[in-house]
Amino acid sequence: MLQTIKRPDSPVSIIGAGIAGAWQALLFAQAGHAVTLHERGDEAMTDAASHWAGGMLAPYCEAEIAEPIISRLGLRSLDLWRRELPDTPFNGSLVVAHPRERNDFERFARMTEDHRRLDAAGLAALEPSLEGRFRDALFFPAEGHVEPRRVLPKLHERIKAAGGTIRFGSDVIASELDGIVIDCRGISARDEQKELRGVKGEMILIETDEVQLARPVRLIHPRWPLYVIPRENGLFMLGATSIEAEDTGVSVRSALELLGAAYTVHPAFGEARILEFGSGLRPAYPDNLPRIGIRDRKISVNGLYRHGFLIAPALAELTLAYVERGQIDNEVMQCA
Repeated sequence: MLQTIKRPDSPVSIIGAGIAGAWQALLFAQAGHAVTLHERGDEAMTDAASHWAGGMLAPYCEAEIAEPIISRLGLRSLDLWRRELPDTPFNGSLVVAHPRERNDFERFARMTEDHRRLDAAGLAALEPSLEGRFRDALFFPAEGHVEPRRVLPKLHERIKAAGGTIRFGSDVIASELDGIVIDCRGISARDEQKELRGVKGEMILIETDEVQLARPVRLIHPRWPLYVIPRENGLFMLGATSIEAEDTGVSVRSALELLGAAYTVHPAFGEARILEFGSGLRPAYPDNLPRIGIRDRKISVNGLYRHGFLIAPALAELTLAYVERGQIDNEVMQCA
């Protein structure tokens, strides 16, 4: 465990119980602070971006398009996920492509590391359901995934076990709270941070017992990578688009592309039952990088973009280090 300095005289209020706020509350509560986590929604969290997330913990794969800071935060976060939730699945992840996307597949291999190439037999041994579907694959053994709708309640329980308080249906104003305030409201914080924008991520939840996967499969796609992410009880999440739009619907085009691409991963997905269409708005700054903003006793943690579950633990650790030791991470923190 981390060496911490207890400061019970300084209450900590955290606004927003999504993945960013939950990790902040957990680490601060474990460090001995009097933590109250405020969430304006109810326990189902259906209005939060986290509710619609894929939950992939894939820092090596993300290195293909993300800045190095995402890899650094993501790698540290893997350690924190393992420490705090030891049952988190770390079965690795797979990247596959059809012949027409061969050039993009090879580019992906060059842009990423810590993977090994599997031939068709190796892929079939790892994921029998994909036997005969692809001639090779990239396997990233150190990566993991979580199911957001199951792991958030687990984090909330851990917060309470550490002595923190969670208040659902609590629509508070930061300026009216005492002590240290950490704003993790995501896109809702645009009332104070005008530069924030919402980036829509669409998903489809399907059910089938004809396909079994132990890890996420990423299919190289002309417009965006398709993710097929296994969940419990025969469920699979299909995602994930990144659309510069702020509505929360799912377009016909996106639905057709996601479902069609899933079918090309395995024809049995064509007989799967569609359980849910949905989308969430990911908060992003113009550079698509996360930011911890500091102004007196008010701290904002925002701009996690499409990397929320991947980097939230490391951001919480950085915030705690600043509050307790004045430690600054110049790549992430901005002080007013």
